[in-house]
Amino acid sequence: MPAQPVKFAIIGFDHNHWRNHARILLDAGAELATYYTDKPELTAEFQHFYPDVPLAPSMQAILDDETIAVIGGSAMPAERAGISIAAMRHGKDVLVDKPAVTTLEQLEDIERVQRETGRLWRFYSNEHWDRRCTIKAGELVAQGAIGRVVQTTGFGPHTPRMPTRPKWFSDHKISGGIIGDIGAHQIEQFLFFTGSKTASIVTSATGNFGHPDYPEFEDYGEATLEGDGGLGWFRVDWHGPEAIRVPGDIRLFLLGTEGYMEMRKYIDVAGPAGAEHLYVVNKDGARLIDTRDVQLDFGARFLADVRNRTEASITQERSFLVIRLATEAQLRARRVGGRELAAAGAQAR
Repeated sequence: MPAQPVKFAIIGFDHNHWRNHARILLDAGAELATYYTDKPELTAEFQHFYPDVPLAPSMQAILDDETIAVIGGSAMPAERAGISIAAMRHGKDVLVDKPAVTTLEQLEDIERVQRETGRLWRFYSNEHWDRRCTIKAGELVAQGAIGRVVQTTGFGPHTPRMPTRPKWFSDHKISGGIIGDIGAHQIEQFLFFTGSKTASIVTSATGNFGHPDYPEFEDYGEATLEGDGGLGWFRVDWHGPEAIRVPGDIRLFLLGTEGYMEMRKYIDVAGPAGAEHLYVVNKDGARLIDTRDVQLDFGARFLADVRNRTEASITQERSFLVIRLATEAQLRARRVGGRELAAAGAQAR
């Protein structure tokens, strides 16, 4: 007999990444049973995509439903830890969006409850697992195409579209800040490609250079990392031009002992057409790798983990480490701004 579909629910969809969770699980054969938000004004968006899925009367109704195995969603970041903890305590596995927490205390509570319950709490990075060029890069690295990866450099520009954003988006105490948010993608890939099991933040900084009307907003972030498998640095920002019509000109560079790679995740602004590009330079020369046949299978591997209690999608420890490093980098970041850097530059000259 074929296995019964895994049932899942979406709790919270303040950020549109809930769509990633719904899509990858549905594509892998799961069943979207229901959804809930405490903000009724948001239900129209959900109903637009999934008109036949019923709205639950409460979050508690979902938690009490023993047929639902997995909780996904993307509530306001400050609310996500509470949803994760409640889900695990009710016997649910959790698919996590970034930032999963806004404080280290929240993460410690999640880690404790995960250990007590044995539930899965797994981070999904769409910049990694939704990009064929990144998955192919991982395959080639495993085959030794550029030797051992010793350093990663990431660039994560995003388009701000501030008029369309909710008010909480510009408050880093609620939103988790720029490194806690989009920096988590960069940290997950640093750990993956260097094979680091432990790592620390060497330096981090955030700033607001171009949005004076949103004084608490951070439109720039950077961090330097050191792991037991290699080094890393990344820059994330909200300065991407909307004219390119993609989430951002997001790139990742891998330096290996025998070559290097570059992933252009959504666009190659002055190169070949198409959404994804992987360049490899090694002893065989420079090549643009065709990634069109690469399978996006994170959802299937996550559902296998749910059924078999395995770690085929992402390990529990890497999920925890990504969120811990992103939160530490955010909370410890040196705040810089346009005026301070301009003054420093003038002084240097």
